[in-house]
Amino acid sequence: MLAGLRRHARQLVAELAGPVRRVRLRSGETVLEVEWHGGGAPAEAVVPQRPAPVEQFTAEPAEPAEPADHAMVRAPIVGTFYRSPEPGAAPFVAVGDLVRPGQVVGIVEAMKLMNEVAAERGGRVVAVLADDGQPVEYDQPLVALEPA
Repeated sequence: MLAGLRRHARQLVAELAGPVRRVRLRSGETVLEVEWHGGGAPAEAVVPQRPAPVEQFTAEPAEPAEPADHAMVRAPIVGTFYRSPEPGAAPFVAVGDLVRPGQVVGIVEAMKLMNEVAAERGGRVVAVLADDGQPVEYDQPLVALEPA
């Protein structure tokens, strides 16, 4: 995953016009942050021509580690997470609810399209990890399930 983030950082910096001082990318729990000191150099001058050693980049958990015994329902797309089908309606799931495989647990809105988020496995909801109306990233954990 870190190698993929490094590749995306180099590509992003190469595509930007003007000097780049800092880049931060996130994929799941991995965060890649690169900062160049001395500024003023054009973007092409700071893009490594060959892959840089991993030691130059730091990866740190952005959130607490997920419990190994919990299944996570993850965001299928970048967008805005909604817990209920419409404003004022009851949420799809709440802590303590039993969920069956394929059951809708939320919606992620992207470009005015509502994408249902369904559980791949069954289990009991132990935590809803995203707030209603919160922006979410691809593959971000939204709901934690324990086997039932």
